[in-house]
Amino acid sequence: MAPPRALAATLMLATAGLAGCAKDTAAAQGDFTPVYGGIETILLDGDLVNFRVAMTGARDGEDVAAFARCAAAQYALIRGFGFARHVRTNVAQEAGKWRGDAVYTISAALPRGLKTIDAEVTVRDCGAQGIPTI
Repeated sequence: MAPPRALAATLMLATAGLAGCAKDTAAAQGDFTPVYGGIETILLDGDLVNFRVAMTGARDGEDVAAFARCAAAQYALIRGFGFARHVRTNVAQEAGKWRGDAVYTISAALPRGLKTIDAEVTVRDCGAQGIPTI
């Protein structure tokens, strides 16, 4: 067994190493300070809805897709529906401005498919993450 002093030194080195990893990870992710722009909603056909969103400060396309998902969830609730199903999302970036063009179907019952969202749960999650809805 190692002497207490050697064990303490080993623990201190290990702790310092882990702290360094945490700082490196935070630096690699950068500061996430999104600025959410407008949300444009276009009813395409009955339950098919197009959402166009804009933002700056996104880390990647998933941040833009999340903004569109939040808009779709809130729209479903406003229309008296509880669910939405993702059809497609296109994301583009130009000069630091991100744009998303997403299509969702909205429905009262859980739709078939893998990319479904519970509108009430999603809106609550969006609020917790600071992502605005309609």
